Amino acid sequence: MTVTASAETTGVAPYRHRWIALFVILAAEVMDLLDALVTAIAGPTIRAELGGSESLIQWLGAGYTLAMAVGLITGGRLGDLYGKRRMFVIGAAGFTVASLLCGIAVSPEMLIASRVLQGLFGAVMIPQGLGLIKEMFPPHELGKAFGMFGPVMTISSVGGPVLAGWLVDADFFGTGWRMIFLINLPIGLAAVLAALRFLPEHRSSGATRLDLPGVALVSAAAFLLIFPLIQGRELGWPAWTFVSMAASIAMFALFGRYEASRARSGRDPLVTPTLFRKRAFTGGLVAGLAFFSGLTGFGVVFSFYTQMGLGFTPLQAGLTGLPQALGGVIGFGLAMAGLQERLGRGLMQIGTLVMAGGAAVLAVTIHLAGLDVSGWQLAPGLTLVGIGMGLTMAPFFDIVLAGVEPHESGSASGTLTGVQQLGGAFGTAVLGTLFFNLLADQTGFGRSMEVTVWVEVGLLAATFALTYLLPRRARPEQPHAV
Repeated sequence: MTVTASAETTGVAPYRHRWIALFVILAAEVMDLLDALVTAIAGPTIRAELGGSESLIQWLGAGYTLAMAVGLITGGRLGDLYGKRRMFVIGAAGFTVASLLCGIAVSPEMLIASRVLQGLFGAVMIPQGLGLIKEMFPPHELGKAFGMFGPVMTISSVGGPVLAGWLVDADFFGTGWRMIFLINLPIGLAAVLAALRFLPEHRSSGATRLDLPGVALVSAAAFLLIFPLIQGRELGWPAWTFVSMAASIAMFALFGRYEASRARSGRDPLVTPTLFRKRAFTGGLVAGLAFFSGLTGFGVVFSFYTQMGLGFTPLQAGLTGLPQALGGVIGFGLAMAGLQERLGRGLMQIGTLVMAGGAAVLAVTIHLAGLDVSGWQLAPGLTLVGIGMGLTMAPFFDIVLAGVEPHESGSASGTLTGVQQLGGAFGTAVLGTLFFNLLADQTGFGRSMEVTVWVEVGLLAATFALTYLLPRRARPEQPHAV
């Protein structure tokens, strides 16, 4: 069956297999969310078995998120060109094969390359599902359909690190850490087969060609920035690392000029240039970069600290981070209970303050307790960090996209989600490098973690200041972003 337009615009009956199709899409979301989280817990064990330098642990996360960031900008357009079901199946199948390659990796290089491949196929898979939901469901059911993402994302964020730690410690069939990737095989295969059976096909009649030069430019710019940040410390910061970072700025500028030229010539750009004339959207991108850099970088470094510094097992490390995940559930619940509509931008500001306060409590706890600190002592600070995270993230996308025109919404959503992933890669690179650099200076795990947490507080302060560039509220007609 092929869907050509939504029920909202045509008045035709909604797709009859839509609820089964929704669970297929949610299965793909679970794979993506779990794989974005699990290597933070399993990283130290992977390095101990495969070898490699400390940067291996950073690349396991940054390689995935960097590939996802670049791919998401154009992933949705692939579905418009070649069909959403087709690209979903290709993405899910490729993600599953890449997971197998991760699970059988015999070297650090093979594992990192397979993680990058996972990120690229994930960027093909995820946008198709969101687009199909809008086509399959009538307007009165859309809220309920998109509302299913909240519990799935919450359960994945709470259970992902714990599941990863349990799988590593359980060592099923002697696979050890490899099971965190191999568990994707039955899920991915089931998603592919169910997608072929239950997902409708949809093509956009107005689809245009891909902006491949734009993809190449933004990919090169991102790589020139992230690679020296991760590798520079181990190599002693040679001159080429600083040249590379400076070249990334020039490459981003060249990308902007090219996109503007492409738009003037009547061709469809990868990113709509008019978006950057909007102060709210540009401020939102910078705020998102600061926020997600701190959030993701902190998560990765905290895993280093608990396992390499405190001597926790992977399962203990996953359980130690559980209060933050549960705090996130509380924060989202408070936001959805009416605070988001009443406070708008103010909720983001409250959230960043609560999150910064929780990080400060965590830093003080680590300073006072040293390496004798327990998971229970860390729990109050982590819980506050999680509550603040939930309060901040709930209104973030709607507020940032509030001033975007309807014809810019597709490009704006893709760009904003891409910056979220790029922030994750950047934070992993910067905070991970800072953490290991402090260790190299004989500072000790406790002091290294403490300084890193205070840097996160600084990033949250920057996020708070940048929120004043955003509109006070999302427009009433603004659809909720997922």
